[in-house]
Amino acid sequence: MSIDLSPVLAGTTASLLAGAATGLGGLPLLGIGRSALRYQGAMLGFAAGVMLAASFFSLIVPAVGILDRQGVGSWPAAGTVAVAVLVGGLLLLALSRFSLERFTTAEGLDRIGHRIWLLVAAITLHNAPEGLAVGVSFARDAGGEGYATALGIGIQNIPEGFAVGSALALRYPPIWAFAGALASGLVEPVFGALGAALVHRYAMLLPIALCLAAGAMISVVMDQIAPELGEDGQSAQASLLVGLAVMTCLDIALG
Repeated sequence: MSIDLSPVLAGTTASLLAGAATGLGGLPLLGIGRSALRYQGAMLGFAAGVMLAASFFSLIVPAVGILDRQGVGSWPAAGTVAVAVLVGGLLLLALSRFSLERFTTAEGLDRIGHRIWLLVAAITLHNAPEGLAVGVSFARDAGGEGYATALGIGIQNIPEGFAVGSALALRYPPIWAFAGALASGLVEPVFGALGAALVHRYAMLLPIALCLAAGAMISVVMDQIAPELGEDGQSAQASLLVGLAVMTCLDIALG
């Protein structure tokens, strides 16, 4: 069976550009330097707000819409979403427990390093189904839906890149924080190419992948970030609300 390469190439290129937008979010970190530690609570709070909003408006809500367009009934759709979110959250909890040994030293648990690792892993994981979404959109409608999806996801990736870079800046030099923010989005072209080449198969898996990623991000926020925000004062909690508001506005406005 021959594959039309045009949608594949278009989907790969568009998902690459959308994924690279995380690098734009990481640019401000180049000017912060080591002073990032002074803003630890605020930066983690903003990251948590972005992740919570993205979990629902970038992942769960689109998954419900896809299931509806596929003709899945209300209860089967609800069950699919609930189970996938639960499984995604449990997988991240298992990963958290598995990685404890790596961040445990003679002095005790390196909580900052462990938290950074899980936050970056969760946001990177969530970029995979977004890449699939771009690829699937191009395979269906390379001239309309594909460009709109890529543009919307690209703009949404900017605050997500800042969230990744903010976490990395707490431990690594600014240039590495920026590089990590950029790299977190570069999983998108890989999955964009898969989505465009195998649209029929991945169209069925896309809502499940979206909800798995949502569960993973919610799990990281609740397990690793939320318990610390109360200790960091009102600035951390205000930053969470700002991140939540920014990401909610972008997701709703961009559809």
